[in-house]
Formats: sequence, structure tokens, C-alpha cells
Amino acid sequence: MIHVLKPGLLTTVQDLGRLGYQQYGVVVGGALDGFAARVANLIVGNDDNAALLELAQTGPDLRFDRETLVAWGGADFGAMIGNEPLPCDRAVRVAAGETIRFGLAKSGLRAWLAVAGGIDVPLVMGSRSTYRRAGLGGHEGRALKAGDDLHAFAPSDWATQILTALRTGQKRATTWTVRPGTMGRPAAAGVVRALRGPECSWFTLEAQKAFFSAEWTATKEADRMGVRLAGPVLARRQEGEMVSSAVNAGVVQVPAAGQPIVLLPSRQSVGGYPRLAAVAAVDLRRFTQLRPGDKVRFEEITLAVAHDLYLARERDLSRVRTGLARLTG
Repeated sequence: MIHVLKPGLLTTVQDLGRLGYQQYGVVVGGALDGFAARVANLIVGNDDNAALLELAQTGPDLRFDRETLVAWGGADFGAMIGNEPLPCDRAVRVAAGETIRFGLAKSGLRAWLAVAGGIDVPLVMGSRSTYRRAGLGGHEGRALKAGDDLHAFAPSDWATQILTALRTGQKRATTWTVRPGTMGRPAAAGVVRALRGPECSWFTLEAQKAFFSAEWTATKEADRMGVRLAGPVLARRQEGEMVSSAVNAGVVQVPAAGQPIVLLPSRQSVGGYPRLAAVAAVDLRRFTQLRPGDKVRFEEITLAVAHDLYLARERDLSRVRTGLARLTG
């Protein structure tokens, strides 16, 4: 059992989202950085879609009743286990009775904590992810609070072998690490790759050029649905309303005020604002860590390049998965 001593600002149970229900107006949601969640689960021997904890701004204090294996990654929360630092991006042994603590994020905004076996909460519409606006999924459909108790499923044989090796060798964590940001072909710092959207032609040529050349600033108007950016006003050449259409995570909508909004996994299922662009799937994770005032630039790419970037990252992840499997024979 995992006891929540302090909940943090907004700690929720998430997986990779609630797929197949957008036609009914149910958002996909799930971990805002699905790739980081997949890597954390991989490190502790879980399936990609195992439920884990998403931390935001201020992390929780958690006490573990049983020995287990954990892994975390994302923003720097100054995580501690007892009186020593809790290593990130690697498998860590937590002994029975030990407490791990996550403080205030020193950089970025969010992190993901996986526990061997995955967090055991009920499936709701095929997902264990928390959708707070509707009170669905996760732990009672809400963020964690002090006094909550969480359970985990049984760990995999691989996780058990790694845990045994760490205990026998009297080691806290593995020497190997898996860092999500190093896989594939990462963009330069402060750069996000994007392609033109279906309504790009609705905007003036000057606006189109400005979008891909200007420096944009993250605003305080940000949540799990999206991040509003501030910069040059993106003027339309075509006025009028559009029929509400399906939107995906990464779509860049531009309301009448001319300031873009980048949609995140908990976005609505349809939208009525013109879709100027779409962020490449491999770079969307950068928006989950933007603080108000952080800067970002968009680099224009084609759909073919976006596909290549995605496949390159998946190939690297597959190689890591194969390598980890060999550790236990």
C-alpha cells in the first residue's frame, strides 16, 4: 500500500488516456507527456499503459508499506528518499516503510512517477486516467489528498529480478538510466517543430510568416487542456466562423484575438477556432513543462518529416526495451 502523507498541488493517477470516446464528447486526457510516462513504466517493467502518478508544480510525500521498484522523470522536484536524493530516470528500490518526498519544481512543471505493477484503480471507459472536470477515473475521479491510500498491481517477473539484484547488492538504484529527452532526434532548446494546419490559408501571409519566425511567450493561461502563447497578433485574411471540427493534441488554434493556443491531451473533442498549425508529436511534450514567461519558437516541417521524427524515437525506445530485457536473461 502507498500512503499519501502530503498530496502536492495536483497529483493525479494517469495512463495513456481514454481512447475511443471523443465521439461522445469524452476527452482523451491521460499523462500530459505520454512518452515520459511510457519510459517511466518501462524502467520498472510495466506495460506502456500502466497507471502512474502525474505531479504538477509541487509533489507529494508518499510512504510505502512494501518494498517495491519505482522510477520517475520530468521536471526537477528535488526528490528525496529518506535523507538521500531519489535518482531520476532509473529503477530505484524503495524499502518497506520508507517515504519518498517531492518538493517544489525547480525547473519545468511536471513529473511522472511509476511504481512496479502500476497503480491499481478501476478501469472507467477503458482507462485508469483521472478526468477531474467530469469526476471520472483515477482515484475517485479527483486529485490525491492527504490520507489517501493507493494500491499497486503485482510487479512483473522482470521487476522482481531487478529488485532482488538491487537488494542483494545493497544498492539503491540501477547504474543504467533511460532519459526520454535523448531518444530520437530532439529539437534544439526552445524550438518546437510544427506543420501547417487545415486553416493556415485563413491567415495573412504576414501572419503565417510571423508564426514560424516570432518568439512566443507562455502565458498564465495554461492547464491540461492547452497553453496560450503571447506574441504578434496573427491576423486573418478570411473572416467568419468555421464549423466546429475535430481537434487533436498538438493542434494550434487561433481565436479572434490572434494569440495561439496549443492544445494538450485534455483538450476538448471539437473546436471552432481556425487550426493554423499542428505541433509534431515528438515535441508536444515541451509544452507540458513551460512556465509563464518561458519562450518558444516554431520551426516549420512537413508531415513526412514529422512521421520520420516519430519513427526515429520509437526505434530508439524499442532498442532500449530490448536492451533492458536482456538484463535478466
